[in-house]
Amino acid sequence: MEPTSSTAVSIVIPTHSEKRWTSLTRTIASARAQTHPAAEIVVVVDHNPQMAARVKQEFEGVTVLENAYARGASGNRNTGAFHTRTPFIAFLDDDTVASPSWLAEQLAPFSDPRVVGTGGGIIPAWERIRPQWMPDELLWAVGVSYTGMPTTTSPIRNVWSANMIVRREAFLAVGGFRTGFGKLGDQNRPEDTELCLRMSTANGGYWMYVPHAVIDHEVPAARSTFGFLMRRCYAEGRGKVQMAGLMPKDQELGAEKDYLRRTLPRAVGRNLIDAGSGRGMFHALRAATVVAAVFAAAWGGGVETLAGLFETSAVSGSVDNS
Repeated sequence: MEPTSSTAVSIVIPTHSEKRWTSLTRTIASARAQTHPAAEIVVVVDHNPQMAARVKQEFEGVTVLENAYARGASGNRNTGAFHTRTPFIAFLDDDTVASPSWLAEQLAPFSDPRVVGTGGGIIPAWERIRPQWMPDELLWAVGVSYTGMPTTTSPIRNVWSANMIVRREAFLAVGGFRTGFGKLGDQNRPEDTELCLRMSTANGGYWMYVPHAVIDHEVPAARSTFGFLMRRCYAEGRGKVQMAGLMPKDQELGAEKDYLRRTLPRAVGRNLIDAGSGRGMFHALRAATVVAAVFAAAWGGGVETLAGLFETSAVSGSVDNS
């Protein structure tokens, strides 16, 4: 299907390391194979001139840019997005493979002018076999869709930048992703969630989740360990507190509270019942993993809260002494 000017979309793919060359090649191939052809595919390289030169040399017909902002995925994505001129901008990570109908299906909800953005289902492509102790409710920790998300096309508070399409006008109106706020090093700030909240708040629009507009997302072996999960949950706890500090005081993290109060307790109960019914003791491990994940996130949130209090106290003391 040839897109009309009103449904034209550009695809932005951020990348940073030649270690991901093979997966980047697959991502670009899947972007080129869409039934709804993209007007432009933009690869943005994060402060790696040698890699940028190689991408330019090896991928004819692909626009290659270098991150115009500080190192990090937020600036990388903004560089590509601000370059585009189409009504819609799609984002893919460089370790994903989009299904052929991904763009076509995920663009459909934009027929409603109130929709500011959409996201689709993310399926794990495990490098190794999925750990038995990993519960479905915690799959978000490896960047894929998890139990508790809608199973049909539905409104949703936020989606993930690995599989996201935005209405360009709404994206530009809020200045894009918040640079300096994202995943870099051991930091895990939810820059995509923060963007979604700002975009929907700015004009009263909303996001739609299209679970059948799927991509595969690689899950390296290093992310299949219990230690990684605990570190990820701890970082998520810190990141959520940081994000809450950027939000208006009357805007609560309702989705997170519902997840903690309903989704996770149900996961513990269901897995304990399954373990007690003889369906496999790995269910008991999954129940224990959920409890450990909650404690890790709470620990991270507590550390970040205390850090914020100390910082506020230090600033107040400096002002008082001046």
